[in-house]
Amino acid sequence: MPQTTSFHEGRDLASPLLTWGKTGGGDSRKLCIDDMLRLHCGEFGVWQLRHFILTSLAWALEAFHTMVMIFADREPGWTCVSSASCSGATTGVCGLEPGSWEWSGGPGSSTAAEWGLVCEKKYMVGLVQALFFGGCMIGAGVFGHLSDSFLGRKGSLTVVCIMNAIFGCLTAFSPNFWIYTLLRLLTGFSTGGVGLCAFVLATEPVGPTKRGVAGMSTFYFFSTGIALLSGIAYIFKSWRSLYIASSVPSIVFILLVIPFLSESPRWYLVRGKIDDAMKVMRAIANSNGNHLPEGVFLCLDEQTNDNSADIEIYKAELSPKQAISGSLIDVIRSPLTRFRLFLAVAINFFCSVVYYGLSLNVVNLQTNLYLSVLLNAVAEMPAYTLTAVLLDRFGRKPLAIGTLWFSGFFCVLGTMMESDGIWRVIRMVCGVLGIFGMAGTYNLLFIYTSELFPTVVRNAALGCATQAAQMGAILAPFVVVLGGVLPFAVFGLCGFSAGLMAFYLPETWNQPLYDTMAGMENAEKASKAPLE
Repeated sequence: MPQTTSFHEGRDLASPLLTWGKTGGGDSRKLCIDDMLRLHCGEFGVWQLRHFILTSLAWALEAFHTMVMIFADREPGWTCVSSASCSGATTGVCGLEPGSWEWSGGPGSSTAAEWGLVCEKKYMVGLVQALFFGGCMIGAGVFGHLSDSFLGRKGSLTVVCIMNAIFGCLTAFSPNFWIYTLLRLLTGFSTGGVGLCAFVLATEPVGPTKRGVAGMSTFYFFSTGIALLSGIAYIFKSWRSLYIASSVPSIVFILLVIPFLSESPRWYLVRGKIDDAMKVMRAIANSNGNHLPEGVFLCLDEQTNDNSADIEIYKAELSPKQAISGSLIDVIRSPLTRFRLFLAVAINFFCSVVYYGLSLNVVNLQTNLYLSVLLNAVAEMPAYTLTAVLLDRFGRKPLAIGTLWFSGFFCVLGTMMESDGIWRVIRMVCGVLGIFGMAGTYNLLFIYTSELFPTVVRNAALGCATQAAQMGAILAPFVVVLGGVLPFAVFGLCGFSAGLMAFYLPETWNQPLYDTMAGMENAEKASKAPLE
């Protein structure tokens, strides 16, 4: 088994992965992955399209396991056993005598109906939701680190999908509320790693000029998953059968999709597995109808300026013993990445509070729940499209600031509206426009955050930002409980605060996707050096 030397075992992240020797007989050309994709393999050809679609299907699975609670935990309709037994009841079942009413779909229609999670026990539904997102927060950090280290992007995605399938199916057989809560916590733990592993695995083989649009397109799969879930929930009215139906696609993904996925060549490169990385790059070139010359080899960012290595010396030094590993400790140790991480965490937190807070209003609308969820999922897609179109015209930073302030403006405007008459409709429109802007931001932050950090710590940093987003999701219901205009005021403040913080982030548009801390720090120093 290859020996791996970590940062803490004596190898600095700033040191090169390979040591290039000088010789006069070699004629080789060393390129970083971005340059090799652009010059020889193709930035987004047939190989990347196939890989992107197959990998991004995991986002639909995440939507299934996350949003299933909307239908499984809902409070269904009820009817009176007789007209006389419900005399005087107008708003709910809390004041009625036991046995004088019954659930319209039977006790098995939802967890709230089966275990009586209404009236004084209604908080228990919110407890399940909070613990699910708490599990997501923990899982995002754990699998963010594992996917950067020995497990890899594909390995981590495989593990979380297996866990989702197991825990999702077991949830359907929960004998009581507390076992159900535990299984939802465990499902959240695995679900927290699905999105970030799938996102990085799907976008890392894409060239620099196509990566932005590709990254923004992953969220179409999430919205499509929500839309499909509304149809699945309409067919499977029992909450137990719904959990099984929403978990079966994870099993299908494991058996029919994951075997056809390739590991990220960037992960292979930073782990010292240069032969494996070159094998993937040759497969990309061949599938795209291009040719990768024999004398071209992969190297890390800081090695591209050294063209003195002989091919034989190069091959002799391709050792997996020289793999670089990194963690959040290394991110925090560097002043450059530490400041970026702080801003990414804060912005993701504020964005999540607004996005999930505005989304929670769906269950409060007196409309068909299945149709409402479907329409909300479809309504987010124009935001993704608009953001993707503008992404490579204005860059990441201006677009992030603009969408955050757009959402914040309409949330603040919502605080000025009354709650009756035409003003209630206008307030609803303000909420729709607020979530429209924040959906675009939520989409953008994944690609922006991933570009702020090098490959060696990218998933760890993205996992930390995802943890912050899950913490925002946990707190959002408590903001909604405030009622009146206060939620809109809090959402507006969060939107404007996040927009101000985004001013201090660097622009990553058309910048290289760095492999190591040294490559990023050297590029930062070069950009600040005075022109000679």
